[in-house]
Amino acid sequence: MVPLLLVLLLVLILFGAGFAVKILWWIAIAVLVLWLLGFVARSGGTGGRRGRWYRW
Repeated sequence: MVPLLLVLLLVLILFGAGFAVKILWWIAIAVLVLWLLGFVARSGGTGGRRGRWYRW
């Protein structure tokens, strides 16, 4: 009985980790798209130079 419970627990942990990794991939893709859009849509700075869209 204990080995069966350990296997089921392992399956649940791996399923949860797989789901979390999939969500993290989608979040990473969304952040990458926003980051690239920020470079494309940045406004012109003083002296004709293009400014940075981020503060840091």
